[in-house]
Amino acid sequence: MKLSYNWLRQLIDIPELPEEIGKVFTATGLEVEGIEKIETVAGGLAGIVVGEVLTCETFMVKEKQLSLTTVDVGAATPSQIVCGAANVRAGQKVIVATVGTTIYPAGGQPFTIGSRKTYGHLSEGMICAEDEIGMGESHDGIMVLNTDLPNGTPAADYFGLAPDYTIEIGLTPNRADAASHLGAARDLRAALQRPLKMPSVASFKVQNNDFPIELVVENPEACPRFCGLTINGVTVQPSPDWLQKALRAIGLNPINNVVDATNYICHGLGQPMHAYDWHAIVGQKIVVKNATEGAKFTTLDKVERTLSATDLMVCNAEEPMGIGGIFGGTKSGIKDSTTRIYLECAYFEPNSIRKTALRHGLKTDASFRFERGTDPKFKLYALQYCALLIQEIAGGEVASEVEDFYPNPIPNVAVPVKYKNVDRLIGKVLDRPLMHRILQDLDIELHHQTADGFVASVPPYRVDVQREADIIEEILRIYGLDNIELSAQLSADSFSAFPVVDPDKQKLRIANLLAANGFNETMTNSLTKPLYNEAVRESLLGADVLMLNALSEDLSVMRQTMLFSSMESLAYNLNRRQRDLKLCEFGKTYHKMPDGKYAEKSHLVLAMAGSKHGESWLEKDQKLAYHDLAAMVHLVLNAFRVEGLQTQELAAQSVFDYGLTYARNKKPLVSFGQVKTKLTKMLDIKQPVFYADFDWTLLLKQYNDRVRFAEVSKFPEVRRDLSLVLDKGVSFEQIKQTAYKYERELLQAINVFDVYEGDNIGAEKKSYSVSFNLQDATQTLTDKVIDKTMQKLIMAFEKELGAVIRK
Repeated sequence: MKLSYNWLRQLIDIPELPEEIGKVFTATGLEVEGIEKIETVAGGLAGIVVGEVLTCETFMVKEKQLSLTTVDVGAATPSQIVCGAANVRAGQKVIVATVGTTIYPAGGQPFTIGSRKTYGHLSEGMICAEDEIGMGESHDGIMVLNTDLPNGTPAADYFGLAPDYTIEIGLTPNRADAASHLGAARDLRAALQRPLKMPSVASFKVQNNDFPIELVVENPEACPRFCGLTINGVTVQPSPDWLQKALRAIGLNPINNVVDATNYICHGLGQPMHAYDWHAIVGQKIVVKNATEGAKFTTLDKVERTLSATDLMVCNAEEPMGIGGIFGGTKSGIKDSTTRIYLECAYFEPNSIRKTALRHGLKTDASFRFERGTDPKFKLYALQYCALLIQEIAGGEVASEVEDFYPNPIPNVAVPVKYKNVDRLIGKVLDRPLMHRILQDLDIELHHQTADGFVASVPPYRVDVQREADIIEEILRIYGLDNIELSAQLSADSFSAFPVVDPDKQKLRIANLLAANGFNETMTNSLTKPLYNEAVRESLLGADVLMLNALSEDLSVMRQTMLFSSMESLAYNLNRRQRDLKLCEFGKTYHKMPDGKYAEKSHLVLAMAGSKHGESWLEKDQKLAYHDLAAMVHLVLNAFRVEGLQTQELAAQSVFDYGLTYARNKKPLVSFGQVKTKLTKMLDIKQPVFYADFDWTLLLKQYNDRVRFAEVSKFPEVRRDLSLVLDKGVSFEQIKQTAYKYERELLQAINVFDVYEGDNIGAEKKSYSVSFNLQDATQTLTDKVIDKTMQKLIMAFEKELGAVIRK
């Protein structure tokens, strides 16, 4: 955002140079990105002063009359100057370019004035004509001034050409209050402790009510306040120089005096306004209402736009005249022939403006301010001031009563503040009166003051100040971070409750863990092809989330599974001869649930394809298998110290040919296995793909940062093996659960080291060879205890699983 230094000086006394003011802005949170000097004429008349001709003697050179003068230019001694103008006389006040000055003549090349001999006489300067300094085209003679200004006064002061400076602010989205010269001046008031110089509207009055406009607001939620009046007898013409200079200083092109006046109020007071040609208001009636779905409307940029039923329009009795708070229409705009105008100053609900501006791709000075929030209480003042300004530069008289629709005034926000919290967050105890003065200079009122604190009453235009921490931030940014001394022991404090488990830290930890095991992290698009969701429709949580304005058919829905994103990454790399791949990704899926609400799910996914290790002379090529993926799944689970996992069979409609689901408290935590071949073929992947999908949110909840330590047992561990013949449907997990169910104290570990299926044991049977590690932490196990324990386990397997023990 651009500010004019001279414009700011109209609102607050600023003796400081622009660079110094820039430092004040930056210190208060309005970071200055650049300061640029603006000169009305080239060179800014630097080095050119008002002088007085003390003596003037003529002499001839080749039939040409010249004058030898002495001129007082405000220096210790007068300057001798040879002048060729016929109208130079003693006693005249003139414009003098002193030695060393570079002048920029109209239509010529700049040159520097030196001290040199001219026709035998020393000349120390130049008495100037208007074209010689770029102030006009005439070269009939030197400029003779009628002024009492002291000799040596800069010519720029005489001509009113003091340079301006453009101060460019990097305005952050939360500082809607500073999107004007008044907003910036308010910060200066608080930081420099100087009063504002608000323009007076005391002279405003309604001359007559000859041309009233009926006002109807049908949607007061989207337009809580609407002010307007008629001005009759205006003359539309170019704006005066001062107004054109002010607008150009902030990068705006002047249009005409009426439109320029509304722009001046917008950028000066932060109140966007609009002027309508009164005669274009059919029926002399303004209706603020929502548009008809699909209606066409041509804006001032001559683009025909298709309206939505949620677009708020300012209409006359028959048709729309403008998109409320964003852009006017071609029919009702101000023209050179306009003599009567209707002036509008309204408050529009920010969310309504933001959605409409985004839908139509319009970003105007008005929408920039409305969608962030303007001051609803300042509308009447802005309207009256703009009316006075238009009367000053365009003539006319106020020819209607002021309409002010404001049925439900927007209240201030009450924020309780405790002094102890102010002191704690700032890190320094500030004087209470200083604290109060800062807030009051920022238009924040104080109520219910006690020894412990107060209630801050925040005006509605301060949309970024809603909490106690925001009030404290306002105090701190004006007091100055540089004024807070560092203590011997640095510390920090916050109102926020930080989560016990930091998701970002855990994400980085797991990403590093996987990277150390050969994985590359990917980031993929959340938009995907509808075809992918349809391929696994039975396994999805809900309906697809559709894009309203899809860029293409391939990016028209949000993904409900990250499987295809991972497989697209695999396919992309496989097609480029990258054969051995291990990929991981943290991402989200998006679902429209049966109740109509939308849900987002966070995931960690692993995808593997190719060989276990890259090609090497040291070991044979070994293709990735299911158990390689399972090892990585357990690596992640162990990193979170997850306990009490239950194994679930995969659902029939899952995306895997085979695999497992681990659950915690019956909630699926991770599903993994080999992806169905028909799915990999969709992406032309011709080799097995192993895939794991973690519920990242649930996984974070399982994190246990408590590490348990135990003394190494002094007593030996004993291993016993059993060969169990079971039905094919019995899993090793069932064997494991049964063993721990019947023996918790001595059984330290259980492992399967062989699985056999064949004719020797029956068609529907399989044999597990299982090892059991037994240990007692208090004594050496005896054969009697070991045999008793193993017999108990054998009986459990026979009873619970129908096992036959192979001898």
